[in-house]
Formats: sequence, structure tokens, C-alpha cells
Amino acid sequence: MLLDDLNSEQRLAAECTEGPVIIIAGAGSGKTRTLTYRIAHLLEKGVDPFNILSLTFTNKAAKEMKERIVDLVGDKAKYIWMGTFHSVFSKILRIEAERLGYLNSFTVYDSEDSKRLIQSIVKEYNLDEKLYNKSLILSRISMAKSNLISPQDYMDNPSFTTEDKAIKRPYIGQIYAEYNNRLRRAMAMDFDDLLFNMNVLLRDFPDLLFKYQEKFKYLLVDEYQDTNFSQYVIIKKLSARYRNICVVGDDAQSIYAFRGANIRNILDFQKDYPEAKVYKLEQNYRSTKNIVNAANSVIDRNIGRIDKKVWTDNDEGEKINYQECESDKHEAKWISSTIVNRMRSDGANYKDFAILYRTNQQSRSLEESLRFMNIPYRIFSGISFYGRKEIKEVLSYFRLIVNNNDEEAFLRVINFPTRGIGDTSLNKIKLIAAEKNISLFDAAISLDSTSGISPRTINNIIGFTTMIKAFSFELDKLDAFELGGKIISASHIINYYKEDDDPLSDERVDNIEELINALQSFVESEDQALLDEATGEEIALNNKTLDVFVQQVSLMSETDRDDEQENDRVSLMTIHAAKGLEFPYVFVAGMEENLFPNALSLGSRVELEEERRLFYVAMTRAKKELALSCAQMRFRNGQMLYNEKSRFLDDVDPSFLSEAFNVSKEKTNPFAQEVKYTPTPKRNLTRIDSPLPKPIGGVPVESMDDFKPGVEVFHDKFGLGKIVSVEGKGDDAKAEVMFEFGGLKKLVLRFAKLKLKK
Repeated sequence: MLLDDLNSEQRLAAECTEGPVIIIAGAGSGKTRTLTYRIAHLLEKGVDPFNILSLTFTNKAAKEMKERIVDLVGDKAKYIWMGTFHSVFSKILRIEAERLGYLNSFTVYDSEDSKRLIQSIVKEYNLDEKLYNKSLILSRISMAKSNLISPQDYMDNPSFTTEDKAIKRPYIGQIYAEYNNRLRRAMAMDFDDLLFNMNVLLRDFPDLLFKYQEKFKYLLVDEYQDTNFSQYVIIKKLSARYRNICVVGDDAQSIYAFRGANIRNILDFQKDYPEAKVYKLEQNYRSTKNIVNAANSVIDRNIGRIDKKVWTDNDEGEKINYQECESDKHEAKWISSTIVNRMRSDGANYKDFAILYRTNQQSRSLEESLRFMNIPYRIFSGISFYGRKEIKEVLSYFRLIVNNNDEEAFLRVINFPTRGIGDTSLNKIKLIAAEKNISLFDAAISLDSTSGISPRTINNIIGFTTMIKAFSFELDKLDAFELGGKIISASHIINYYKEDDDPLSDERVDNIEELINALQSFVESEDQALLDEATGEEIALNNKTLDVFVQQVSLMSETDRDDEQENDRVSLMTIHAAKGLEFPYVFVAGMEENLFPNALSLGSRVELEEERRLFYVAMTRAKKELALSCAQMRFRNGQMLYNEKSRFLDDVDPSFLSEAFNVSKEKTNPFAQEVKYTPTPKRNLTRIDSPLPKPIGGVPVESMDDFKPGVEVFHDKFGLGKIVSVEGKGDDAKAEVMFEFGGLKKLVLRFAKLKLKK
């Protein structure tokens, strides 16, 4: 029998195919295996693969899952609709593009494209680029779109406009509106638009809602705890007719609130579907008993969670190693030395080790120590292959040929390699485009002697646009490999880098040649199931054109990371980047207050609990051994800071910690940073030539009643501030504080560690 390979709870979850189902899958409990077998079981029961929609959070996960299902039940599994939210709904949006006034060749902007566009708008509005930081504005727009708030809704909402004024950024709404206008003019969508516009389709076109409800009779959603409001609404609408919705996830691993993920989606699933069946996968196959039980002792401290008890039949294993170091350099040296010792004692390989940290800036001292000890390493979450400069340039040529309206692609390549088209000419093209409300490409085509651009430059521009148009006509005639090769040759990009003196030029040429290999691999890959636009039926097409390649790459580059183990190297990464991975040996560095948990999370229980879930994720990446470390002194933002141990260390049950390095359970002084620290001479500390700056701060309060409107306060992270309002009393008291550096913050006073201004 197909399901005989599953344990009893996995089997029950896989067998229950009708009606709402929620599978709570603890860390290392085989959720992917269960989901795979559940889909295979549906196909064995006779469900049409075209009626199954399985949503994942990476294309790689979807590809691997589909391959496993094919191995179980055969080629019919290839016709399942399986992929990320963005890839699946991008496919549907291309089919239904005309309903929304888009061409089906619309471009998908990645975050870099969006930031460049926002930066240009900020410049045109003559706004302060530091105040209207492109990353901050994009984050604000992304949060609005994830919550289905349009630019007009945003500007009509007094709470948003009031908050923007309070943080001295009153024009965010206008930037949002102009940003969307520019996207529309460029026939482009950003990643959030793929979900926002899918919601518009289902909201405004009842026939399309019915069409896709009938098509997707069985919905399966992986990592449901990471869904945002926009995704939640789509899932709810699509499943409303047949209610065959199965979600899989772990509330204890919900760590993406900063991206808009809402843990309430998984916590409230049974409220949305009262008849839902609940299955809990609690057996951990990954880690030792000590690691599993220690992680349980941490996550049990959270209030907002689904009750479960993860357990394992694995060996007891080593107790968790804890090391308190004098400085970040000493911490890095201890980690490096421990890696060398484990390799000698256990016969481990470098690739068996991972060093996790809360913020990317922590990697510097770790890298220095690893290099000093000749330990090979690699850093995750660096620039992906498709995010590299030279690859983005080639892809911009491809994008512009597929969609002549793509303005970011146009701006990136019109003068690369150099063809004598300067900023002055580009600004005149932008002005014409704005006056006529046309794309930059159309404005460039329409240039004449009245444009104020020299005849020589106009000829150069015409040469460029003619080349792009000529390749656009060949989109349907040549496959991606043939056309892509011709474009790369005609652009002279490879020659440009071969003649460049930059020491990275050889590597850039190699990368472009690897892109050519990717084009060939794409053309030679198996056909995929596609939807016939006219009939709505799925058919297999030999669709290997450049536009399809560009569509796939645009979705892959934003959601998938390159996590193949290249050679034998230690892995360094943030804890967020480590989700979904596992290693025999894991080090969690920087277990210090204001670092982990992050200082920004200390103002509310909800945010603090997310930080604790992040710690739980870090702990459960380890299979064989787990080590935790902190530094009493650490360089941050150019200053040497004194640190308290993280409160999370006190969450770990001491019975699971190594006796040699047991964490003290004494209450730490909340203002310990004001106490001078003398390093022990025996330790190998990096010499500090200049005296350490004296910590600045405020006066501890004797009672929460000391916090009143108008009172000036001090926060270690946000600096000086003034209390605007206070609501509630005792442990429930909250205050709105306007900080000099942090803007307006709403803080739970018992967690906020506020002090009165001296």
C-alpha cells in the first residue's frame, strides 16, 4: 500500500482527503513527506491532477515535491498545479491579463527594480532621499499591498496619513500612487501585485472566481504559518465552493511577520473552518532528545501557540554547549576552535557545520576568525546568481525585448555598454514620456529635431530601439537559447567585460556564459503543463521561448535561494535564511539582549514571541550538536557595547545544558551596561587602545506610574523620547512615545525598559 511508509499520524493526515484539514507539523516531523504522500493518495483515488493546486514557498520545494510524487504514482503527477503563490498566480494573471488592462507579456519587478523606481520618484519629487529611504518606502508599500490596501485607500485612511506625518514622511501615499502609475505604464507588476491583482480578479469577476473554484477542487498549502492577509483571502475564496482545503505548518516556526506573515491565519484556521480535522505530527526525526527537549522548553514560554509536544526516538545526544565570551572576537575564535576539534574527534566535514546569527553584520568577526584558521566557509543570503550585476544587465535586454514598456530594463541598458546616450538625453526622454503619458521606449522612438537632443545622440537611440524591436519580432520564431545567444552577441556585453580592467571581469564573463548554459538547459528541459488561453484546458506545449524563460527567472530570483552545498565549507547565515535547512552541528552566535531578542521587539509581547520562535527555529536546525554563545562586549555600529545575556538563555531548561557551561539562573541587572567591566587577563582579548565610551542612559523608574504624558524618557535603541499618551495600568499599561531616532512607537511598558531622562 502507498501509505504504508508513513507513521500512524502521518497516515491519518494523508488519508483524510475530503473537507478542511490542518496538519500541525513540528520541526523535523516529516511534513513534506506527508504532503507528498497525501497528493499521491489523491491521484491514486482518481482525482484529476488538473484539479489539484499545491502552493509552496519556493520553486525548489515545488520541483522536488513534484518529482517525488512522479516517483510514487507516475507521469500523471506532472499535471498538478504546483508552485509558489507567485508563480501559480503569475501564470493565471498572464492568462487573464486583459481583464485588468495588462499585456500578457507584463514584466515582474524584483525588489531591486522597485527600489530603483522609488528612488527616481523621490528625486523627481525633490524629497529628502535619507528621509524617504527607498527600502523603507518599499516596505511600507509592500505592507499596504499585502493587506489589500490600494494607493487611494491608503491616502483616504486617516490613521496612515497621521502616522506618516508623525514620522515626518507625509508624502508616502503620493509616492505609492505614482509608483503604481509607473508600474502600470511600464506594463509591470511587483511581487506584491501578483497577489493583489489575483485578489482583484477574484473580487471583480465572478465568472473567473467560479472558473478557478471549479478548477481547483483540492487545495494544499505548505508553510501556512507564513501566509499574509492577501494570500489568506485568495485561499479562502478559492476553497469556498468545495472546502477541500488542507494546510500544513507549524505556528512555532512563524518568523516572517516583517514580511507581512500573519500567525493568526494558522491559529484561527478552526474558526474559519469549524468542521476541520486536526492532525499533529509530533515525532521529530531530525534531532537528538536533548536538542528537541531544550527547544520545547523554550517555545513553551510563548502564550500565542497551538498546544503540541514534539518528541523523538533518537539518541539522547550531547547536552547543549553554552559559552559566555568576553568579546565578539573571542566568541568567533571559540566557534572556530570548536569546529576544528569536532572535525578531529568526530571525523566531521566542514559542510556539517552551520553558524547562525540574528543580523548580517555579525558575520565580520566570524569570517575573520575562520580565515585566520584556514577554515573554508560560505555565506548564505548573498547575491544570487540572477541578482549579479552582469546577469541583471543581460536579463534587462531580455526583459525589454519581451516587454518594450519595461522602463527599469530600458534605463539599465540603453547606455550599457556605452553608446553615447547621457543623463541629459535620458532626462529629456523621461520628460516627453511624462507629458505624453507613454513609456520611455515609445518616447525614445518618437524623438525628432524638436526634442532638444543632438542628431548624433538621436541616431544612437534609434539604433538601440531598432535592435530591440528587431529581436522582439523574433520572440515567437526562435527558442530562448538561439535568441538569447544572438542578443548577448549583439549587445557586446561579453566584449565589454573582456576589455575591462576590473579584476572581476573574468568572473563576470564566466557568469554570462553560465547564463547561456541555463538557456540551453531550459530549452532541453521537459515540457510543462500549460493552460490553453482560448479553451481553459491544460495542454502540453513546446513553449521554450525567451519570454517564458524571463517569466520563470523573474519569479525564481526573488523566492529561491542558491543553497547547494558547493564543495566542503562551513555555512554562515542569518537564522531567517536557515529556515528549512538542517546541519549536524549548529552554532547560534550573539545570544545577547538587544541583539537576540532584537531591541525593536522588546516593546510588545507579540514581537517578543516572534523572536522566541526564531530562537526555536535556530535550535531545531541542529541534528547532532547545538552550541549557544554570547559576548560580554561587542562592536556594533562602530562602538564597543557591553551586553547582557539574552533572556532566551534563561528560557532553556538547564537540565539540557552542558554542566561545564551551565547558564546562571540569577536575575541579571537590567541596567548592567552601566557597570564597568574589567576583562580577565588570562583571556585572549583584542587590545583596545582608546578608552571605551561611557554609556549614556537614563534613571530607572521606581513605579510604572512615573510614566505619564509629557515625560521625557530614554531607550537604549531609540534614544531620547517623549511620552505622547498612556493607556491601561499595571502589566497591561502601554505608552505611545515619540523618539528622536525611532519615530512614534507604541510600547508595552513592562517590556520596554524605558528610563526617565537624566
